[in-house]
Amino acid sequence: MKQEGKGKKQKTRSKKEKVEIFTLFPSFHLPLSPSPSKTLVIAGVDEVGRGALFGPVVAAACILPYEVLDELASCGVRDSKQLSAAARSRLAVKIRAVAVDCQIGAASVREIDRLNILQASLLAMKRAILKLNVTPDLCLVDGNQRIPNLAIEQETMVKGDARSIQIAAASIVAKVWRDELILRMAVKYPEYDLTNNMGYGTAKHKLALERCGVSAFHRVSFSPCRK
Repeated sequence: MKQEGKGKKQKTRSKKEKVEIFTLFPSFHLPLSPSPSKTLVIAGVDEVGRGALFGPVVAAACILPYEVLDELASCGVRDSKQLSAAARSRLAVKIRAVAVDCQIGAASVREIDRLNILQASLLAMKRAILKLNVTPDLCLVDGNQRIPNLAIEQETMVKGDARSIQIAAASIVAKVWRDELILRMAVKYPEYDLTNNMGYGTAKHKLALERCGVSAFHRVSFSPCRK
C-alpha cells in the first residue's frame, strides 16, 4: 500500500515542478507532455526598462529548440544584467539565429503613465507573446505577476532570468533591442546623457531634468520627472 501511495504521489507531481526541473537543468531535455513524441513548446518571456525614467518598457518572448539549450548556456546566456554590452550584443545575434521564434513587444511612455509601470510591463510581455508566429504551449514569465487575459498557459518564475535559459535569452534580446532604441533617441536628446544611462535615473540624468525639464519621452508619472 505504501508503494502504491508513493506511485500516486509521483504521478500527481505538478506541471510547475516539471517545468522547473526542465529549466533549472537544461541538459534534462525531457518531454513534459503526456505523449513522449510531443514536447511542450515553451516561450521564455522577460521585460527590460522597468525602472528607467525615459523611453518605453520593452519585452521579448523567445522559443528555443531544446537541442541548443546546453550550447547557449555554455556560450554564456544568463541574466542580461550580469553581461557586458558587447557580450549581450553577441549573444542576442546568436539567440535570434537559433530561435524557433523570437519577438519584441513594447509599451509606450504614455501607456506607462496611464496604466502604471507594472501593468505596462505586463502589456509589453503580452504583445511580445501574441506576435510569436509559433503559439507556445506554455509561457515562462519572469517575476511573480501573471499576464492578464492571456489565453495561453503561463507560469511565473521569480528570478527567472537566473533560472531559465529561455527567460535569460528573452532578457538579453529585449535589453539589446531597447538599448539600440535609446542610443538612436540619444542623438535627438543629447542633454540627458542617454548614451551612458540608457534612460535610467543617474545623477547626471536627474541634473539634466532639473535644468532642461522633461522631454516627450520621459515618464512623468515617475517622481524625478514630475513637474
